[in-house]
Amino acid sequence: MGELFGTDGVRGMANEGSMTVEMVLQIGRATAYACKEHHSEKGIRPRIIIGKDTRLSGYMLENALTAGITSMGVDVLLLGPVPTPAVAFITQSMRADAGIVISASHNPYFDNGIKIFSRTGYKLPDEMEAEIENLVLTGRINNIRPVAQEVGKAKRIDDAMGRYIEFCKNTFPDGMTLDGMKVVLDCSNGATYKCAPLIFSELGADVTTIHAKPNGTNINDRCGSQHTQDLRTKVKGLDANVGLAFDGDGDRLIVVDEKGNELTGDQIIAICTKYYKDKGLLKNNLVVGTVMSNIGFHIALKELGIKTEVSDVGDRCVLELMQKHDAVLGGEDSGHIIFHNHHTTGDGIVSALQLLAIMRETGTPLSDLAQVMKVFPQVLINVEVSEKPNISEIEKLKEAIITAEAELGSKGRVLIRYSGTQPMCRVMVEGPTPEQTTEIAERLVAVVKETIG
Repeated sequence: MGELFGTDGVRGMANEGSMTVEMVLQIGRATAYACKEHHSEKGIRPRIIIGKDTRLSGYMLENALTAGITSMGVDVLLLGPVPTPAVAFITQSMRADAGIVISASHNPYFDNGIKIFSRTGYKLPDEMEAEIENLVLTGRINNIRPVAQEVGKAKRIDDAMGRYIEFCKNTFPDGMTLDGMKVVLDCSNGATYKCAPLIFSELGADVTTIHAKPNGTNINDRCGSQHTQDLRTKVKGLDANVGLAFDGDGDRLIVVDEKGNELTGDQIIAICTKYYKDKGLLKNNLVVGTVMSNIGFHIALKELGIKTEVSDVGDRCVLELMQKHDAVLGGEDSGHIIFHNHHTTGDGIVSALQLLAIMRETGTPLSDLAQVMKVFPQVLINVEVSEKPNISEIEKLKEAIITAEAELGSKGRVLIRYSGTQPMCRVMVEGPTPEQTTEIAERLVAVVKETIG
């Protein structure tokens, strides 16, 4: 990670630090300059796509980015509020030179961020992020100023939503419908609030939507993929077949089965992996998880004779490992899942469609499909920190981890890591029983607070 770019772009509290109008304008200028430098056809004006989620600060930052990009002689195509994966798709589809998303994903409304996709629809390579960061932090970008007719222009793309809706529907099997399936959507008052209900309705589902009235400050507020209580209640109350919860920018999916039970991202991946293997679609008999994947995930796939590779946390890390091993499926327990046969990035709606296709084809309730893996008790506690020293160099914490691991043996594990996007240390413990897992996690949290909290 650099000074600006973290594990998933630039992120921070809106109107402070890296998320001020002044800084975002400079990021826009630097991104535009980098695109011009790498543009293969000299003399043709590059174009950059901009999309955003529903945060109040999105208006402010969209205008700052647009001003910065056009000031460097690059045109801007504005999509308005759309999911992050829609920006990736449309950037590639329209042959634009880059795509920028203004979003802080699952964070509260007062945060915001910038994610950048390359012209291929993949997240921007590390070296290009470093180039942009260097241009901003050294001030080199300040003295590069096209003038007069060389500046760029901006316009809105009115059919962006329709393009993305058709893309998503085309990932669903030909000839299959969702007729007769009762589906509840939780759109987290975020970027999926318009497109998700249309997609599932057009495929024939009986759709009920909750948390789809964004007001700029209610995104991710006790709803969506991280807060499924309302969704679970609604699914049971309507006797629905499934509940689908997206996060604020629509790249994550968490589901609720017909009994009102929440399924993790690992369970969704395990269901899809088994189906892919049964159908001969699991390329290289391999799936990619992360260091946060539940022990039960690895045990289940091993019993199915499926190989797993483990990446660091973050969809960028998952995708890199998938590309390295030519895997078609991978993702995170948080619900960020990549179906590389359909998309270049994680997409909550596409993930949901693949899961519903399995339910429809097999005729099996989601609660039964979920039995493919047993979820080991897991406790994850976030501790706010003011700095992030190397955990392996904190002796007291090292000793506490060694003690906990010895206590768990082969029946559990400990993972302590820093968040790549927030000032937090994440303490995760998995164990054989909820009581033992909680006790060990709380013990480790106390040491973290004492040493670096």
